[in-house]
Amino acid sequence: MKTLRERLGRPLGDAGVPADQVIAELAADAEGGIIGSAGGRFFGWVIGGAVPASLAADWLTSAWDQNAAVYATSPAEAVVEEIVGAWLKDLLGLPAHASYALVSGCQMAHVTALAAGRHWVLTEKGWDLEQKGLSGAPEIRILASEARHASVARALRLLGFGRAQVVDLATDAMGRVDAAALESALERASGSPAIVVLQAGEINTGSCDDFETLIPLAKRHCAWVHVDGAFGLWAAASAPHRHLVRGVEGADSWATDGHKWLNVPHDCGFAFVAHPEAHRAAMSHRSSYVSYDGDARDEMEWNPEWSRRARGFATYAALRSLGREGVSALVERCCRHARSLGERIGQLPGAELLSEPVINQALVRFVDARAGATEADHAARTDAVIAAINATGEAYFTASSFKGRRVMRISVSNWQTSEEDVERTVQAVESVLLK
Repeated sequence: MKTLRERLGRPLGDAGVPADQVIAELAADAEGGIIGSAGGRFFGWVIGGAVPASLAADWLTSAWDQNAAVYATSPAEAVVEEIVGAWLKDLLGLPAHASYALVSGCQMAHVTALAAGRHWVLTEKGWDLEQKGLSGAPEIRILASEARHASVARALRLLGFGRAQVVDLATDAMGRVDAAALESALERASGSPAIVVLQAGEINTGSCDDFETLIPLAKRHCAWVHVDGAFGLWAAASAPHRHLVRGVEGADSWATDGHKWLNVPHDCGFAFVAHPEAHRAAMSHRSSYVSYDGDARDEMEWNPEWSRRARGFATYAALRSLGREGVSALVERCCRHARSLGERIGQLPGAELLSEPVINQALVRFVDARAGATEADHAARTDAVIAAINATGEAYFTASSFKGRRVMRISVSNWQTSEEDVERTVQAVESVLLK
């Protein structure tokens, strides 16, 4: 970090610097500070790469420099978003009537969808949120998995929900919400507006909640159901994995990410809402100096941004270049490689497979072989092995904690990951363990 600051922290001069010199020096000065997350042997976090067509479309997006606020500021982008919205709903098995928004990532997809849910549950209680605000409003209870992603917690905070309003729902060994826990929480919240947050793709195990059971249960208590499908919702695009999200279409809103399994460059998330009137009411704002088009879809009516990148072009290019079969093949290939990595690394001396892949996530840990080794010793060993693997430059992994254990999470999301990448990665891990 110090070296990067020294190289990049040049004084800002009074005179400008020629553009070609700036770019050449930037590329040189950033060396050593760029993570290889675009490559096929990056298995840290849940970060995909960029399929060639989407990357090229992203370059066009920058060159065109369109403000995708309303139809008037970029007609082509507005139409592309209409087309992309329909394609995505079809691929993910979501209701055709659902509204949608292209936002910066899954974080803002949660904010958008949950804002619609907040509007809807308060309207059901006769409260005009847009006129009166939250002060004095009926208290909303948030019922969410104890294993929820941090982006959900941040979205709730941005929307004015405090930690005291969130009920943690107990989960099973794979991080799936327990139906009895949800029913008990709903009964305790009876009479209060409620939002239930479920998951398609738990961040560590990749498991999906039992939507066929949990969504109807929540609906019987008049709760809004939001699904965090950052990566797991894409299981719907694959016939062998579609059963994992069976029933998810019965929810009220969904959030997912484009830069994960669709492999679109960053700055690409998708929010979907089954109640377009609530979605629009939560986001829309009219001003006299903005040109609106009655026959077109003005994007800012559906998302929290005003000036915004025309992110529909990259998504359009990715979907067209892949097609249905390509998206399905990408999902299935990642799942196959995750299983192979998990099983093969888990069989190495000193390694232990803790969670077999449900989709594209696996958990392993590395044990301290000393007699009487504690959980803290195993955690330290796991962190040390991860650091050693990453130092080889052959693969990149990150650590996590799940159910009280420190683990190495194997996350396969990149379209480029191949059998050769799997083989090289296993050999790298084995060489570290044999030292």
